[in-house]
Formats: sequence, C-alpha cells, structure tokens
Amino acid sequence: MTVTLGLHVLQDDIAVANKRGRQLNIDVMESIISITQHFHNDGWVWRVNYGAKDYIGRRGGDLIIEVNSKDITIQKVLWGQ
Repeated sequence: MTVTLGLHVLQDDIAVANKRGRQLNIDVMESIISITQHFHNDGWVWRVNYGAKDYIGRRGGDLIIEVNSKDITIQKVLWGQ
C-alpha cells in the first residue's frame, strides 16, 4: 500500500527518520528508539537510534539516522557493527 506523506509529516524530524529507516528494512515498531540532539555547524541535529528490542546476546546492528532540524534533511545514515 502506497502512502503519501503530507507537508505536516514531512516537517517532522522523527517521521522523516522513520521513513528512511523503513526504506532500509528496519521494523520501527520492533525497535528501541532513542533520540538525542546536538549542535553541529549552524544548527541542531537530531540523532535517531534504532536498536533491537531483543538485544540480549546480540552485537551491533543498530541504525543511526541524523536529521538536520533546519531543513528536515537526512545528514547521515550509520549502521552499527
């Protein structure tokens, strides 16, 4: 099923990160999601971390997506090892 995101969703940092996470085959609903904010160059960046809920006995595999808060663009996509 195709879903069109409205302007109000596209202006939401976390919704943009979730969309990219799903494109990378992350099950957002089955992830532990943590969000941090830091200042980088000329503005704030949101770092959204997707980790597995069943993390016991598992190493790495987290997905980290950084979103620029000014223009809601994805700055970085990092995979944990």
